[in-house]
Amino acid sequence: MRIRPEEPGDIRAIHQVNRQAFETAVEASLVDALRRRAQPLISLVAVVDDEVAGHILFSPVTLSSDPGARIMGLAPMAVVPAKQRQGIGTALVRAGLEECRRLSFEAVIVLGHADYYPRFGFVPASRYGLTCEYDVPDDVFMVLELSPGTLEGRSGVIRYHAAFGDA
Repeated sequence: MRIRPEEPGDIRAIHQVNRQAFETAVEASLVDALRRRAQPLISLVAVVDDEVAGHILFSPVTLSSDPGARIMGLAPMAVVPAKQRQGIGTALVRAGLEECRRLSFEAVIVLGHADYYPRFGFVPASRYGLTCEYDVPDDVFMVLELSPGTLEGRSGVIRYHAAFGDA
């Protein structure tokens, strides 16, 4: 398995990976919309046997109390069903978080499985006084400080890119 940045020739395969991994085409369409409209964007693929088997996307989010905060949102992350539970998702998350650190982002938020993301250090965002613009259970809205202490004293509502509302 090799993790690398998305290339132009991967777009169709990324759409298919997201389409296969989720019950609807919503996530696949969201990736396409974010690619067109959101910057900066971190889009990585996992290549297994010369095929794109997984994909992860990070896009900027805003914090109501500090619009200049450098926070990324992890969404979506997909692995083709036949390759799930083989470490591909884990490798994508780790590589994506490392790229966020390299690009000097302060934190990453995720709206995801409460039993999956804590293994990477994610904790409920409510611990920092952060809430989601969507009505979601507390345990699935999580945050990871990429630089310890960076969220101290910074509470507020996290808002996703407008493309999320269009998906």
